[in-house]
Amino acid sequence: MKYRPLGSTGLQVSELSLGVMNFGDWANTDEAEAERVLSAALDAGINLVDTADVYSKGDSERILGKFLAKRADRDEIIVATKFHSKWQPGINSHGNSRHWITRAVEGSLQRLGLDHIDLYQVHRPAPATDIDETLSVLSDLVRAGKIRYFGTSTFSGHQLTEARLTAQIRGREYPISEQLPYSILAREAEREVLDVARKYRLGVLVWSPLAGGWLAGTSHANGNSRIGRQPERHTLDHEENVTKLEVVEKLQKIADEASITLPKLGLAFVLANRAVTTALLGPRTLEQLNGLLPAVDIELSADVLAAVDAVSFPGRTINPADTGYGRSKALELVTQQRQS
Repeated sequence: MKYRPLGSTGLQVSELSLGVMNFGDWANTDEAEAERVLSAALDAGINLVDTADVYSKGDSERILGKFLAKRADRDEIIVATKFHSKWQPGINSHGNSRHWITRAVEGSLQRLGLDHIDLYQVHRPAPATDIDETLSVLSDLVRAGKIRYFGTSTFSGHQLTEARLTAQIRGREYPISEQLPYSILAREAEREVLDVARKYRLGVLVWSPLAGGWLAGTSHANGNSRIGRQPERHTLDHEENVTKLEVVEKLQKIADEASITLPKLGLAFVLANRAVTTALLGPRTLEQLNGLLPAVDIELSADVLAAVDAVSFPGRTINPADTGYGRSKALELVTQQRQS
């Protein structure tokens, strides 16, 4: 395993990290298999594990917590989780307010069985909430020792800038990382966000580096196992997904010519961007994990990168639903792409 600095924190993070969204009833309820995946990932040198309170309504955190309780090397594992999404009853049981964050962090700590969270992430922006409200409580949690660092996820460039400047003006702690969607098929981050991350020396965690399974090397005849949860990203009823399938077929040829698998091409492409700290893997099984780990040893040549750019243009996201920025942003991207 290779490592990169997590922004300006001084922490070293493995180039591949483990996302455990698929642990629980969202994908795989076999907890023994989950533990095998976690053990194999850590044995391979992965040192960051990422989850969220919303994943399987807390079960992902609970499964991870049971595993961590058995590990003597807990202090070597960077545990990252997130808050924001609505998954519990109550009109104020979600979002980025002080009211919710102070409750959400206690719930995550209890499910994880920890006295602190290493990286606590704002899962999505909440435009109706003053960013200083969010920064204020997160700063308090850092000072109270309940979290070590905090970061953002799927923030736009201007939202990252607003958070940074607000923290500076109000004397708050800074976000130290951004977790963003980035893959060969979803390259919106190249337009602005990665540049902002470089400017502020943010760690960059990439979610969906294999485009939600499109680059996993399996058949996408009409979506994949996530079709029920995210049909707009996967079904061929959407014109953009037909285009994605055509691009994937071209990428498969590029991978074949380079003598690597399509998933390894996808991961190596993301890691070729030096603004990226780590790419999150989301395997459901040990077999899937083992097939992805060798990607850290692959360095793509300039010719291969140029071939990728020729079929999936820099800065372009084929289906705006893959951006994760919400409907208004997706519609804005559709308009931009149709005009370009």
